[in-house]
Amino acid sequence: MARVCGICGKGSVKANNITRRGKAKKEGGVGRHITKVSGRRQKPNLKKVKAIIDGSPKRIKVCTQCLKSGKVNRAY
Repeated sequence: MARVCGICGKGSVKANNITRRGKAKKEGGVGRHITKVSGRRQKPNLKKVKAIIDGSPKRIKVCTQCLKSGKVNRAY
């Protein structure tokens, strides 16, 4: 199983990690300047839960937003 929600299909997203240098203007400096932009991954907050899928309990990965909104029929 990949890092994907089994209910809504939410997965990893590509984002940028920005490195800055310098002192902020409001602290008396000349401003912060970008020195490097590197890629990073934003991963979804997934939990392994036992849910009822097609009438039988199965263990799936579900994002916490689906759990909180009640989209998952849990099997305890």
